[in-house]
Amino acid sequence: MSIFRRPDYQSEATQFINQMKTQKPELDAQQQAGRALLWDKNVDRTLWEDYRAGRVAQKSYVYYAYSPANQQ
Repeated sequence: MSIFRRPDYQSEATQFINQMKTQKPELDAQQQAGRALLWDKNVDRTLWEDYRAGRVAQKSYVYYAYSPANQQ
């Protein structure tokens, strides 16, 4: 047994979350449904390949208006 272990310690935030989950057992399903709305999407990989192929390389410093024609 480690001397640094704090037996059965739970922070107030962890206690609050555990209490909320016992009071509302449907909370996990609601969170997963909300996540599915924003993040869990089917990705069309061929479309993304086309997007990536059409990208233009950015200059190293975009705010520097240097062009060899302006040099004197």
